[in-house]
Amino acid sequence: MTLPKFSEITLPLLQLAKDGKEHSVADAEESLAKQFNLTDDERNQLKPSGNEELFLNRLRWARTHLKMALLIEDSKFSHVIAIDFGTGASG
Repeated sequence: MTLPKFSEITLPLLQLAKDGKEHSVADAEESLAKQFNLTDDERNQLKPSGNEELFLNRLRWARTHLKMALLIEDSKFSHVIAIDFGTGASG
């Protein structure tokens, strides 16, 4: 399998975060790697620069885009949680 693009990671990451629990990026990486059936070799594949794993980099980009869309937030450093907009609220 080829590594998923960051855009393919975005929805699964949001679905993981929307349970209302705090998730570390490391836990999210582990969970999503299993969901995408990635091998250890695929998970350890480095970016061309050689300074970071490609899957982790794409996960971080997905996280950044979800944060910019105000769908998740950092509950603390390197942790994510979905933003709860409530139900039936009018603004």
